Amino acid sequence: MTADPRASVLALLRRHAELPLDAHEAAMTSAMIAFVREHADCAERSLAVGHLTGSAWIVDAGRKRTLLTHHRKLDKWLQLGGHADGNLDLRSVAMLEAEEESGLTRLHPVSAALFDVDRHRIPARKSDPEHWHYDLRFMIEADLDDPFAISEESNDLAWVEIERMADYNPEESMMRMARKTLAGFQF
Repeated sequence: MTADPRASVLALLRRHAELPLDAHEAAMTSAMIAFVREHADCAERSLAVGHLTGSAWIVDAGRKRTLLTHHRKLDKWLQLGGHADGNLDLRSVAMLEAEEESGLTRLHPVSAALFDVDRHRIPARKSDPEHWHYDLRFMIEADLDDPFAISEESNDLAWVEIERMADYNPEESMMRMARKTLAGFQF
């Protein structure tokens, strides 16, 4: 009998569910666990109802700044990340997206554990219907002196004081990551 390739994702999510999460994040974590159990193809972009994505909450060593991208398609400041395209190693997805979207070369995962999860609707665009992104987020540390490069997916990149997150993106999804970082989130 072969092991279910989704086992590692489910283990990450179950471990995250054991943390003292706020009610909204706890509900999203439960919804993600159910989604992954229901869909063997949960990491495939072709799953029209939604799919897993991996994101990098890139922070400096002092946890005072985060690197944000001004996303070209969504026209807002966000953490870096993207589609899993079948890869169930979401931390690797987050690292790859961070490297590709920032050009940073000295990135280090803070932990193998999840930092945050978020389920959000993506609006219909061209041939893609409206769908859910089930976003697994990892904290990644970067060197402020490592030069970054703006990719084709971004209008801009900027190191932002985490305390000023509301000036860039006041959405709860972003504010929650800011609050967790400033509170000294423990993995």
